[in-house]
Amino acid sequence: MYHEWMKSEELQKLTASEPLTLEQEYYMQQSWREDADKCTFIILDAKQFDEGCSETQCMVGDVNLFLTKPENAEIAEIEIMIAEPVFRGRGLGEESVRLMLIYGITKLGISMFEAKIGHENMRSVRLFNKLHFQEVSTSDIFQEVTLQWNATEVEKQWLINTSPMTMTTYKETK
Repeated sequence: MYHEWMKSEELQKLTASEPLTLEQEYYMQQSWREDADKCTFIILDAKQFDEGCSETQCMVGDVNLFLTKPENAEIAEIEIMIAEPVFRGRGLGEESVRLMLIYGITKLGISMFEAKIGHENMRSVRLFNKLHFQEVSTSDIFQEVTLQWNATEVEKQWLINTSPMTMTTYKETK
């Protein structure tokens, strides 16, 4: 499914990705499972999943964290992709980023998050601005803006108070 998504020129542009062969994609996904500096969650449509749809058929995107500085595990880059166009604009991206921020803070000890977004991807810029990310730099060479969110006590409380959700493990959903 992921390989099919990434054939889309639109998604390649939005995610600053290059097309990969299926073999390269499998290798990449294996590295996501094994590398300690990467964290990814697949986003499923809960309604379809609750109705008995398989995980693969319910996939709509992913949300990722990269620990970009090995010397400082408190800093991570965050990414979101809602790959299925019919699921964009429904709040899944915001909900997924909120969950990943909470997970990163509470489970991984991350205190600063960065999002690097292409200049033309205004939907993502607005999403991260809504979540209190602030612009810290822009790169004309890479055609992207870097936004940052510091997990201060005030910001953590805001995030928790405005995120009406709870986290459960995958096993708990079965």
